[in-house]
Amino acid sequence: MRRKRIVIGALGMALATSMALCGVSRSDTAGRRIGVAAFSDWRADDPGLWRKIAPQDLPRPLASEPKASRSEVVARPDGILPKTLAGFAIETFATGLNGPRVIRVAPNGDIFVTESPAGRVRVFRLSEGTIKPEASEIFAGDLERPYGLAFYPPGPDPQYLYVGTVSKVLRFPYKKGDLKATGPAEVVAALPGDGGHWTRDLAFSSDGKTLFVAVGSKTNVADGHARPSPAEIAELEAKNGVGAAFGPERDRADVLAFNPDGGDKRVFARGIRNCSGLRLRPKGEELWCVVNERDMLGDDLPPDYATRVKPDGFYGWPWYYIGANPDPRHAGARPDLADKVTIPDVLFQPHSAPLGIAFYESEQFPAEFKGDAFVALHGSWNRGTRTGYKVVRLKFKDGQPTGEYQDFLTGFVLDDAKVWGRPVDVAVAPDGSLLVSEDGNGTIWRVSYPAK
Repeated sequence: MRRKRIVIGALGMALATSMALCGVSRSDTAGRRIGVAAFSDWRADDPGLWRKIAPQDLPRPLASEPKASRSEVVARPDGILPKTLAGFAIETFATGLNGPRVIRVAPNGDIFVTESPAGRVRVFRLSEGTIKPEASEIFAGDLERPYGLAFYPPGPDPQYLYVGTVSKVLRFPYKKGDLKATGPAEVVAALPGDGGHWTRDLAFSSDGKTLFVAVGSKTNVADGHARPSPAEIAELEAKNGVGAAFGPERDRADVLAFNPDGGDKRVFARGIRNCSGLRLRPKGEELWCVVNERDMLGDDLPPDYATRVKPDGFYGWPWYYIGANPDPRHAGARPDLADKVTIPDVLFQPHSAPLGIAFYESEQFPAEFKGDAFVALHGSWNRGTRTGYKVVRLKFKDGQPTGEYQDFLTGFVLDDAKVWGRPVDVAVAPDGSLLVSEDGNGTIWRVSYPAK
């Protein structure tokens, strides 16, 4: 049963807070699709359903014909809301945004979001004691598709807001409570910005000594690039590690590391095709990213993934995927790398396009959610039938990922051709609710518990 509640006012950009209970047929523990059964499409999505995919479950390359099938994004139909688990509530936190992407919560509780197509960073000030926006301001504008955000130094009193743009890491002066930048942007570091994947997410180590920057590949699988000679490989790997990116891909398909001032650039991890979401796990030094894997190997290959980013780790791109599985487009090219590939922690249905991750350490949700993570799946294009377009929950046990993930927020797909929402990022609000940005209709959704 679904009951509508009152729509509460508007602010600036129609910051609606229409709320609805979203009861669903599944309980928190009902329904599992393990192994090959986990490969499906949007019709099987249902809040509460668990999936688990392991490396041994993968089909052979080109078991199905690769297809380009982009979704048509339409306006949200009247009366339609996302679906979530029974007992949770869903409401709009903000509407009318221009391509909202990464969400970060400032130490004082202000909500920052990048509106990438509009080239700006927006900030919401919450009404005291509530999760309702009372103000909305443009913190900074005229930026080159801003994406990642990070406050520095980590802790209660940051001095800067760092912004990842396509070709640069910038920082603005910031003190707690600022709604607008009080000074011009300073260029911290230059990044490869000449085409290809453009998202640049950011994260700081807990001690603030290291800035991590995710840089996606320029091409699908180093398409058309001249393969390096043995001498070039030796030079590259001596500097940047085993499996280092080459040619036009240099410093791409990597997680880079810098000092906070942009000095001492180094490659922290390699072979990560497009790490669009980068987060430090709370209460530790585990760096995590969610990764868009390669295209054109079939509907069910290879899985996208979420993983711990291990120092000096190599994740296979472009030569291998999910362990020692060779990409047929590079078959036999680098046999020396086959036993050096780090296998990711959680495998998603291929072409789900994970973009954002957040760890849940708050108290509002039921106790079994604490220590788990949420991931936003933006949705497929290189697949015959839709997958993704939802938010899932990653299960952890004793601090370790189990490899299972659960449908948490679904309902954005209308049919095989049309969708009305594309989740991008997730963040835990000051009160413990979950904020979800989606750039199809320019909305930030809020999921809370219990429903009242």
